[in-house]
Amino acid sequence: MSVIYLLLTLSILVAIVFFIAFIVSVKKGQYDDSYTPSVRMLFDDELVKEDKINN
Repeated sequence: MSVIYLLLTLSILVAIVFFIAFIVSVKKGQYDDSYTPSVRMLFDDELVKEDKINN
């Protein structure tokens, strides 16, 4: 039973660490890019040159 308490405590601590890292990244502007998603679909495909052989 003590293993369950230990795992529960560790999982809550890991969740808190990830939540704090998320909050810090949001405050530093990690997710502030509003221009690129609207243009990404226009430039996503690369042009591929194919050789056409007429048989």
